Amino acid sequence: MFRSLRVYNYRLFAAGGVISNVGSWMQRTAQDLLVLDLTNGSALALGVTVMLQFLPLLLFGLWGGMLADRYSKRLLLIVAQSFMGLLALTMGVLVVTGSAQVWQVFAMAFLLGLVACVEVPTRQSFVVEMVGRKDLSNAIALNASSFNLARVVGPAVAGVLIYAFGGTGPIFLINALSFAAVLAGLLLMRTSELTTPEPVPRAKGQLREGLRYVLARPELLMPILLVAFVSLFTQSFSMSIALMAREVFGAGAASFGLASSMFAVGALAGALMAARRVRPSRRLLVGGAVAFGLFQIASGLAPWYPLYLVSLVPAGIALISVNTAANASVQLATSPEMRGRVMGIYVLVLTGGAPIGAPLLGWISELGGPRTGVMVGGVLTLIGCGVAVMLTKAIGRRSRATVRGIPAATGA
Repeated sequence: MFRSLRVYNYRLFAAGGVISNVGSWMQRTAQDLLVLDLTNGSALALGVTVMLQFLPLLLFGLWGGMLADRYSKRLLLIVAQSFMGLLALTMGVLVVTGSAQVWQVFAMAFLLGLVACVEVPTRQSFVVEMVGRKDLSNAIALNASSFNLARVVGPAVAGVLIYAFGGTGPIFLINALSFAAVLAGLLLMRTSELTTPEPVPRAKGQLREGLRYVLARPELLMPILLVAFVSLFTQSFSMSIALMAREVFGAGAASFGLASSMFAVGALAGALMAARRVRPSRRLLVGGAVAFGLFQIASGLAPWYPLYLVSLVPAGIALISVNTAANASVQLATSPEMRGRVMGIYVLVLTGGAPIGAPLLGWISELGGPRTGVMVGGVLTLIGCGVAVMLTKAIGRRSRATVRGIPAATGA
């Protein structure tokens, strides 16, 4: 389960990642509370903050993947992590000194999103340079385990420390300090043990080249399309946990926190299970997506709160199984010189569905209630799985027909 940790460079990377992930989830909690404090509880301001943090990934994420192909991924990560630490430090100083204003939080969220455009696809595509193709699936699963463990621990620690310190400012400062662990790991790596591909020289049309590369390969298109359809409703499902807990079951704040933790525990368990697999399969990919849709529907039908909590665990397992299998499948099927651009596309579809799916299912929940919204999301996930499979098969037949010399339209 932990075989990637035998690699010296990955041990440094993973250790820094655990510390930084906990700090990042602590900061997310503090950021939400800070916005609510500065705006007298404005939900709109909170939504704007989240939008600003994800908007740059939608607009510029593909360019970040292109930079990952052109330059050293390790150096790019050092620069990106330094900027993120500097932003956390700046906001922490503003809050501690009583100078923080909501527009500054908006600006920080947008700048974090800009840095993430480069940092996320670079970090995803850097893993294989540390562990090689043999242990790639395991390392991706361990990264997901670290992220979901931090998702459970970080907000809880932040809540205790905010109460102890009497404010959110120190949380930003602690997160800024956590970036030192990541930077130390990157700086201490043995560069001679990294399998670094030759940088891709700058040229016109490299973004289009990446898109054509994915469209011409069903083994890439299948996982990317599946992730696109599943992620379309992932964020809305996370949001529905609060609606189901409060509006349907009348649960208080503590019980709502338990529901969020159950989903995160399921995701952590799924990531650890994925770490034991040697190589992801198409059956696992499609099966996990279908299972996530079915468990969405099951959670919407749950008559009692304890049954609802139980249904969240397998939903978390299914979702993380799809994400880890898709990530590994895409990277294993991609040539080294294209990996940054392909991962830029992958990150784009992974995060780009939320602005569409969340408002849509939010509107459905307003009309028919939270149960209806959750179940519709499950049904649409299942339909999306079918569409992804059919599109991949159709494009695959078209590509094979073109290769054989048959006109593409006739082959299709």
